[in-house]
Amino acid sequence: PVSECHAADLTLAVARTEGAAGHVYRTLQFTNHSEHSCVMQGYPGVSFVADDGHQIGPAAVREGPIGPQVTVDPGANAAVVVDFTDTGVFNPDICHPTQVGGLRVYPPDERTAIDLPLPGTGCAGTTPSAQLHVRTITPG
Repeated sequence: PVSECHAADLTLAVARTEGAAGHVYRTLQFTNHSEHSCVMQGYPGVSFVADDGHQIGPAAVREGPIGPQVTVDPGANAAVVVDFTDTGVFNPDICHPTQVGGLRVYPPDERTAIDLPLPGTGCAGTTPSAQLHVRTITPG
């Protein structure tokens, strides 16, 4: 049987960025750099982190139905779309806009994270709705 993909088997990059009113949608692409196929299914854990590695704000909220299992062959990719809400839509007194160094991403069912440098701004405080939404893993 094919085992689950582990963080050690994967690299992570931003493959595509699209904007919409108050949102930026980034497709994150996992690439299997191991010598064996592995599978991924479900939602990665995604959160903002500071340059020193501490988490900023809550982790991403899962959005939509869980998709089918994706087999990722050596050199192949799996993708996930993350919706970043513009911090400017939130009240700064409760959002507490804070510089972030990037994202901490846990592949589905994995306890080891991959850190992705992606400077920006996140809310360190509370928000009336999630600042990050993550969809299920898809091929590609």
